[in-house]
Amino acid sequence: MTHTYKVTGMTCGKCLATVKSALSKIQGIQKADVTLDPPQAVITMSTHVPTAIMNKQLAAAGKYTLEETESMHHEMSAAVTDAIAAPEEKRSFFTAYKPILLVFGYLIGMTLLNELFKSRFNLMAAMHLFMGGFFLIFSFFKLLDIKGFAYSYMSYDIIAKKWIGWGYIYPLIELSLGVAFLFHFAILEATIITLVVMSVSSIGVIQSLIAKKKIQCACLGTVFNLPMSNITLIEDLLMVLMAAAMLII
Repeated sequence: MTHTYKVTGMTCGKCLATVKSALSKIQGIQKADVTLDPPQAVITMSTHVPTAIMNKQLAAAGKYTLEETESMHHEMSAAVTDAIAAPEEKRSFFTAYKPILLVFGYLIGMTLLNELFKSRFNLMAAMHLFMGGFFLIFSFFKLLDIKGFAYSYMSYDIIAKKWIGWGYIYPLIELSLGVAFLFHFAILEATIITLVVMSVSSIGVIQSLIAKKKIQCACLGTVFNLPMSNITLIEDLLMVLMAAAMLII
């Protein structure tokens, strides 16, 4: 399979050679043709290599990044393209989103069990527990490979696109919010930050969905290859709605 990517960060022939060399070292990549004008890389793979993995390799070589173009398949007949795409399309919803569905299942179960042994259901306490667990779990997976997350997040987040440092700060904000909600520390401030941060995050997701970009969702870092979809948007908007509800109640 052959994919074409837009390359940013190249300014000279040395950059071109560095990018080509870095990409060629990745397992699964058979050939990498890189050009300076236009700044792109046409990559032939034996097996699909996620963009986040390639960006991680490029980050080690310099300030270079790849971004998927509108057309991902070149020099392939329609029949071959369909044959490759078919297995992906046939994946069940649960198979594609198993990690994130399990995380939400655990969070909901934990929250309900905690409230089950109380004299009466406390909605505010339940939301604090759910959101605290949410942020701690999601920050954990991002921090496992924070550099990989930062470059993956940069492919769609409106702030990370302009400043990659945001990708390194974001997991730490999630970690802080998780601690705040679980230990009932500075709840008002944590709620406001959640509302703002998750609202901004959802903008990039919405833009990607409208553009129908086939990119990896970075919500669980680079540990799982989750496709960007409405699930990602629901995840962000759920946090926005819960934060808004806590400010109103």
